[in-house]
Amino acid sequence: MIFDIEVNGKTIKARRGEMILEALERNGIAIPTLCHMKGLSPSGACRMCVVEVEGVKELVTSCSQPVEEWMKITTHSPRVVHARKTIVELLLANHPDDCLYCVRNGMCELQDMASEHHIMERRFPGKRLQLKTDPSSSSLTRDPAKCILCGRCIRTCDEVMGITAIDFTHRGNQTIIGTTAGKGLNLSSCITCGQCIMACPTGALHEKEQLSLVQQALHRKDSYVTISYSPTLAVSIGEMLGLKSGKDLSGMLNAALRKAGFRKVFNNVAASDINISLVADLVVQRLKKGIRQPLFSSCCPAWVKMAEQFYPELIPQLAPVKSPQQLMGGLVKSYLVNAPGVRPDQIFHVAAMPCTAKKFEAQREEMTHKGISDVDAVLTTRELVRLIKLYGIHILQLEPEAADDPSAAGGFSSHVTGMSGGVAESVLRDVYFKLTGKEIALNKLGKLRSQKSYKELIVKAGPHEIGVAVVNGSMALRQTITSLKDRKDLLFIEVMACEGGCVAGGGQPLKSDEDDIRNRARALADLDSKATMRAAGKQQLIEPLQQGVNTLHPDTGWDALCKTIFAKRSVI
Repeated sequence: MIFDIEVNGKTIKARRGEMILEALERNGIAIPTLCHMKGLSPSGACRMCVVEVEGVKELVTSCSQPVEEWMKITTHSPRVVHARKTIVELLLANHPDDCLYCVRNGMCELQDMASEHHIMERRFPGKRLQLKTDPSSSSLTRDPAKCILCGRCIRTCDEVMGITAIDFTHRGNQTIIGTTAGKGLNLSSCITCGQCIMACPTGALHEKEQLSLVQQALHRKDSYVTISYSPTLAVSIGEMLGLKSGKDLSGMLNAALRKAGFRKVFNNVAASDINISLVADLVVQRLKKGIRQPLFSSCCPAWVKMAEQFYPELIPQLAPVKSPQQLMGGLVKSYLVNAPGVRPDQIFHVAAMPCTAKKFEAQREEMTHKGISDVDAVLTTRELVRLIKLYGIHILQLEPEAADDPSAAGGFSSHVTGMSGGVAESVLRDVYFKLTGKEIALNKLGKLRSQKSYKELIVKAGPHEIGVAVVNGSMALRQTITSLKDRKDLLFIEVMACEGGCVAGGGQPLKSDEDDIRNRARALADLDSKATMRAAGKQQLIEPLQQGVNTLHPDTGWDALCKTIFAKRSVI
């Protein structure tokens, strides 16, 4: 039911059952919030969204108060503005004064609110809690001193991700957000997805910085520095450069990275093709052997960590193939760099990814062979943009350049792996091709591109039925895992810890909204639509690599190299 309410002397339309905040935002009236999270039940904890309602003595929290037909609301009266300003001042009373050095400087919601309310001095000097930074995680850094106790990270970890690695601890003015028993994040149930960073309004949570490590490598004379980047990152960085979301900048990004000093620049879509082809081979082998148990994807390191912590019985069902990031790192150091006099231990390989969990993946023990790691450093989308700006490169003024081989040779079939359903779709395409010798009609795959939390598709390939499923987000997995792990009609199940897939990863631009995520996914789908081949097995990548490796490494050959490059982990 729609009815009229009065706001600031004007009549607007409201809907029965919605909150005041929803009605105001839908009518173009912005209200500041700190604790509010779209899609989750309101808490009214921060009080920043208060408004004045005629006939009500106290100010009302607009995020938790339903609209009524009789309401006459004032959103920015002197009383309301004074209350909001006081709240910000009280938050600043116990907040560090290091904005100039903070990683969120210029992107901090508390900083923005202080500016909007013209707060120019500290009016409430308070005794600050002496809190230590937690650098224990390989992917995230937690700085409790900058926390304003809005609770958004807790709700994200609990209600969105279903992990519950952090919560409120202690009481009264000693309250902080911490982990179980006050231990570091590395000893908690954290899966390093980074979604808490996306939710945090200040610098209390941010990625583990590796930008300085990359800078040092670029300036070492004895280092041969290479980089590979996710195609998902290439359609995201434009947002941090003032462009509309979903603009593919891969060509200009190649040019920018070469200007920054990287000797080789690779688009990771080539490694995605290899990953998909190897996984599809496994699916076909299991199908022909009559193994009626689904194979789970293993390219999302946050999901792999979740499986190891919560579902160890599923480890044997994880695809024993390294992720595209690690595949590319292994290939670069074992085959792709053939510069005279350059040894594998001199190659410093950087991966640029939309995900913080990739930092955790790169430092895993099984990702190092004979003391040489596949990937030496991982930069998020945010860090890569900072690197480009640091080197004074105006990326939008550059002429597009092609990436180095093998991606320039035509690894185009796996662009969609960065969006929810993309891995399952790519595996299904390749399995269908390997079984029938034909490409599957794309109109049969539309179901996998929806944004539903769970989706599945079964298609016929000759005498075989190929069933795949997609779990969109770790909370959805918790709700479906019991019924999924023993499904006999499913050959492959894609799991992405982050809702929406890599396009919504924890290393993406801050303040991303649903439209940004959709635009990134749409851009990847557009790149896919321009591909001449859509089955990874049809791409002429693995066979030339095999021949080249056998020539370069006659004593070991392709099979031996596969064991070091492609093997996911020793326990499988």
